[in-house]
Amino acid sequence: MDARRELSPPAADKPAGLVSAWNQGAGSEFAFHARPCQHGGMSDSESLPMRPSLVAETARVLREGISSGRWPERLPGERELSAALQVGRNTLRAALAELEREGCLEAPAHGRHRLVRAGAGGALKAGRKGRVGVLSSLALEQLPPQTALLVDEMRRALAASGCALVFHHVKGCFSGQPARALEKLAAQETADLWIVLGSREPMQRWFLRRGLPCLVVGSCLPEVALPSMDADHRAVCRHAGHLLLRHGRKRIALVRHKDHYGGEDESEHGLREALAENARLQVLRHDGSREHVCALVDKALRAEPPPDAFLVCRAVHALTVLTHLMRRGVRVPADAALISRDDHPALRATSPVVTCYTLDARRFARRVVLAVRRYVEGGALPAQGARLMPEFCPGETV
Repeated sequence: MDARRELSPPAADKPAGLVSAWNQGAGSEFAFHARPCQHGGMSDSESLPMRPSLVAETARVLREGISSGRWPERLPGERELSAALQVGRNTLRAALAELEREGCLEAPAHGRHRLVRAGAGGALKAGRKGRVGVLSSLALEQLPPQTALLVDEMRRALAASGCALVFHHVKGCFSGQPARALEKLAAQETADLWIVLGSREPMQRWFLRRGLPCLVVGSCLPEVALPSMDADHRAVCRHAGHLLLRHGRKRIALVRHKDHYGGEDESEHGLREALAENARLQVLRHDGSREHVCALVDKALRAEPPPDAFLVCRAVHALTVLTHLMRRGVRVPADAALISRDDHPALRATSPVVTCYTLDARRFARRVVLAVRRYVEGGALPAQGARLMPEFCPGETV
């Protein structure tokens, strides 16, 4: 079933009326500043640190040159490009390979030059009205507040650029075998850019194979070279692991989804890096249901000795774990500490207040909107894997 909605621009005096906190992670080498969070996130005056590699920066410069028409049909040879960009040949080749994977370039059949594919310069380069498709596993009215805020901000910004935002709710696209549903959708909707609100590996690989312009709001697997924007879940869980070790916790359970979502896998990697050989890690892989989360927690509590800390990947499941531990007579944090990787307003309404990480939803939305507007106005999508840094909210559960 494809629920399709074209979102019209709002009235000039209509307030957005959507305020919430985004479910995200944290930074790695950057220091975490612990302070009570009333609304979460960083102030608008603070810049968000990024960690692009030289390859990613070279790819960005090449994208901008293609978008601006500097190379209308072919790129110069590698020696000329290396000298112009002041990078080594290996770096240049890695950047060119990235652009080939994104569909901006075609590998040459003969000679040194690479052909620039038509349309690589953005949706509005030809001066026509663009269409941006938003693909979601949830209906518009079911979106959590932070995601609804993002969609609303994109709608406003794209309307100002003369673009239409079309929302698609197609559950089949998020299944383990999404190819048929995605092919049907692509045949029906001629979007110049797709915004995917969270996705699994099969969908990501389909967009990569088809070469359709796509921005994943969430995390991609390392081997899937799609542009994405998310919090740094790996760094957040690394920080959480060190925090639990400092508090003497040695038997830690990670509660995560069983499927290979990029953010879930990154979370597990980050926690393993922090714990190394200093603590025992038990991974509880659930199917997303409350019943399965509770069953896995019960099984972990029957172990001898049971976990003395739980790190939970999603805020809604952190609430499930907290209330179930209390139901089983486990005192938090006396018997077991609890940290939520993500934030939600409900976590600050519990007693005890849940320790978590938070990123300002409006700031995150502005970063996504900026990337989308740059693309539809003739620019390029951001380098793959842009990560934003949240703040640590101490809470009372560690």
